[in-house]
Amino acid sequence: MAGSILIIEDETTIAQLERDYFELNGFHVDLCHHGDEGLQLALETDYHLIIVDLQLPGLNGFELCSRIRQAKEVPILIVSAKNEEIDKIRAFNLGADDYITKPFSPSELVARAKAHLARYERLMSRHEAPHKTEIHIRGLVIDQAARRVYIRNKEVIFTSREFSLLEFLASHPNRVFSKSELFERIWGMDSNGDIATVTVHVRRLREKMEVDPSNPQYIETVWGAGYRFTV
Repeated sequence: MAGSILIIEDETTIAQLERDYFELNGFHVDLCHHGDEGLQLALETDYHLIIVDLQLPGLNGFELCSRIRQAKEVPILIVSAKNEEIDKIRAFNLGADDYITKPFSPSELVARAKAHLARYERLMSRHEAPHKTEIHIRGLVIDQAARRVYIRNKEVIFTSREFSLLEFLASHPNRVFSKSELFERIWGMDSNGDIATVTVHVRRLREKMEVDPSNPQYIETVWGAGYRFTV
């Protein structure tokens, strides 16, 4: 697997280390050390994956993540010394696909990046498929080919990762999946990753789908077990 990666990191030593490991694995890498420059590159260039530090001069990593996600579906990985759960949840809420805490293993960073890239390529291949398949469940219509969702005859916009999670759960109705299973299926990595993102994404699905998100009718929490799409 190869592709182009943008690394936005103000610590030169870390940025160069990340670049060296990715280049050894066949990737083309661009580096920048300032948030505003990073945003300009991210929006003007079609990268396959973007790695963002949170503490940057100019635009910080949270702002960068939000601005990039508004414009593109490219996988975004956060690499930061900030290890508080609230920081991770905020990053996931803004559209990050993964969060890796410093100090980290460069080999793990490359492995996670490859997993996200493989997942993204599978999603895009499915998106380009010529056939049309739809899931219809109680006022919910999921157009799998067009990757569009309609709820009570009104289109609702989901991010790529939100759509994938919704599609997967709706394709396996009444079956309970643990957070670790969902993380592995949707994010393409084993449960050693940070599965807090699953909780965040389920909450966002409910906010967009449910009449009363506190009393969900589609995605049910099975306490101590995980989540189930109810039909």
